[in-house]
Amino acid sequence: MVPVHLPPKELAALRLLLENFGKIVTPQQLRTALWGEVHVTDDSIPKCLSSLRAHLGPEEYIQTIYKQGYKLSVATPATTDAQESKPLPRLTILPFATEFGVPEYLGTHTAEEAMTLLVHMDPPLVITLARDSVFTLARRGLSALEVGRLLQADLALAGTIRTLPGHYRFRIELIRVADGAQVWVEDMLIEHGRTDGLESELARQLLFHLRASLSQDAHFAWSATAITEDRQQELDTPQHREAYEIYQHAHHEWQSLQRHRMQDGLQRLQRATELDPSLIEARVDLVELSIAQEIYGFMAPTIVAELVQRAASQIPHPERSAPRILPQLGWINFHVHRDLSNALQLFALSAHLPHESWITASRILFTLSRRRFDEALEILDTAIQSDPFSPALHARRAWVLHLKGDAEASVWQMRQTLEKFPEQESLALYASMIFAYNGMPEEAVNFARDLARHQPYFDPAMATHAYALATAGKHDEARQILERLQWLSRERFVISSFTPAAWVALGDFHAALEALSSADQARCPWFFSALADPRLAPLATYPEFQKMQQMAEELASNVVYC
Repeated sequence: MVPVHLPPKELAALRLLLENFGKIVTPQQLRTALWGEVHVTDDSIPKCLSSLRAHLGPEEYIQTIYKQGYKLSVATPATTDAQESKPLPRLTILPFATEFGVPEYLGTHTAEEAMTLLVHMDPPLVITLARDSVFTLARRGLSALEVGRLLQADLALAGTIRTLPGHYRFRIELIRVADGAQVWVEDMLIEHGRTDGLESELARQLLFHLRASLSQDAHFAWSATAITEDRQQELDTPQHREAYEIYQHAHHEWQSLQRHRMQDGLQRLQRATELDPSLIEARVDLVELSIAQEIYGFMAPTIVAELVQRAASQIPHPERSAPRILPQLGWINFHVHRDLSNALQLFALSAHLPHESWITASRILFTLSRRRFDEALEILDTAIQSDPFSPALHARRAWVLHLKGDAEASVWQMRQTLEKFPEQESLALYASMIFAYNGMPEEAVNFARDLARHQPYFDPAMATHAYALATAGKHDEARQILERLQWLSRERFVISSFTPAAWVALGDFHAALEALSSADQARCPWFFSALADPRLAPLATYPEFQKMQQMAEELASNVVYC
């Protein structure tokens, strides 16, 4: 494959055609994308397209649609039925191992970004296996070959990063899982502070080696080359490189899901967007981080809504350039603004997106809030097929079964999840609630106590600990925890959707109703699913609870509820 180096205008035109592959792009769209408000002559667009055709080769690649515009449509060679039915190869990309002196985030971030580029390639060249499963197995110390075999992959990509004076050395290895043979091995030297665009180059090299063996059409190479060339021509400045390095660090920090590290990640992301307003990746992370902080109770939902909407408003055409934020926007529209109509539109626009952690999380929260438990299970089962070693997906499945009222199945699912992921302390939240409700209070207390000890700023862990203690008959200890949460709520936001179950277990139904009312007023993301929680069944006869249930039902079925 020979790289295609394009002038800036031709590159911008190709990028727009690639974004609308197979669709007609009007002259007005091209004029706006290439020249903005600058006046140009009528023949500027035909000349630009003629030059682009000359660079790319056969003219039929870019078709002129009479009186409508232009369309990129790459002709493919005739294939046999056997070739057409041949499944795409399954690829797993492991986090790169980092040697002494290399920032840890560099190894995980490079792998994640390469995954994202390949997952969203249209049409796909490979099936890129899900991050959570790959990273879970890699953290257990499994080799690339072992991970590939467990996930039934055809190919595994792994690498190591070593620091040298002025450079990082990336050693990249593509392995065929069936026999452990090396398909490709290469060393890449990258200057310190110039790792932006590395994932694009990695994807481009990978595509080259895959295409060589799969004989796929040429527009895959254009897509990867265009991304790489565009980044180098438009963003190769010291300010951009600094912003990108800050973004990489922030991305690694906030995914720890620890309160202080997430807040540090938020500040870093904001700094990165200030340095480089064109860094869309950082704005996408701002959206996902904000949603994560809200779900964990680290930030008030109304503040999160402002952050999310501000970040989204600064992304041009998010439905094209950052579609993965659409489910998060839909979720905010529903549970904060109580606008089902806009939420449904945003989820519909993003329905084609494949499973990714925060995309699926938003979909599940939305369906649970509308009490569509079977739909939630379908979403989870589909996600688990592509991401079988994701602890969060298996734990959420147990919780959906609990909310659905299938106690036996929820306990069985939780047991299976704990057995499959014994090292995951985050599973303790769901395990404690499910076991305490189903008559296993001592086991529930142990799970909740350990979680609260390891994550002292995680309010749901404290509330769940109180619930488990109450079911175990340790009422005084439970009340002490709940009183501490009430005291903390005077100083900062405290998520209150998990405390009603503890008050119910203590027999204080008035306090439980007050906690639910506070969750409603604060637009807590767990409020609607809390109303469906069978642990709150004793509240069913209270008018206040009935009113909340009616509001939830109306919101789930009406266009707008205020």
